[in-house]
Amino acid sequence: MTLPSPLLVITDRRQARHSIEAIAEAMGQAGGRWLLFRDKDLEAAERRSFASRLSAIARRHGMHLSVSRDTNLAAEFGASVHLQSAAAVGPARQRIGREAIIGVSAHTLGDVKDAAAAGADYVTLSPVFLTASKPGYGPALGVDAITEAAKAGIAVVALGGITADAARPCLEAGAAGIAVMGEIMRSDDPRSSAIGLLAALKS
Repeated sequence: MTLPSPLLVITDRRQARHSIEAIAEAMGQAGGRWLLFRDKDLEAAERRSFASRLSAIARRHGMHLSVSRDTNLAAEFGASVHLQSAAAVGPARQRIGREAIIGVSAHTLGDVKDAAAAGADYVTLSPVFLTASKPGYGPALGVDAITEAAKAGIAVVALGGITADAARPCLEAGAAGIAVMGEIMRSDDPRSSAIGLLAALKS
């Protein structure tokens, strides 16, 4: 399957320098077309309200919205879902349908193979590089891990310490795309940062 975009932006309001809504708008203006609403610590009602606002922004800019973990929330807003394990893929597929894009977080080659076997559409493989968003999270897998993961027959999205300079090496190693959180969330100018990342992916 084809991913919505080679750039996946993941939300994290705790490190964001602007509101998530403002960042989503800036991303849409920059040409970004895939947003993952993470922020898993919000209470249910607040998370639903957040998802509603982001869904409206996504529609306005032609962006694809994914939701972390919550399959019911994804179904309510016509979004895709990103899961923590391959075991959740089957139930999620039943809930949101065959057309929805389902991703799984992977940290080992075994995780990647499990996700592929379960019928997921893509994995985020992390951490490819050490990341300021999750200090101490590692060890870094390196770009060679992308090459091995891509052999499993599933789209691999590189995550963890990804910058514009790292985008091309990740693609050359076999990644179908890159995912960023801090690179956009912590940016003073998320629109320019998104433009830079998209340009690096096209170069």
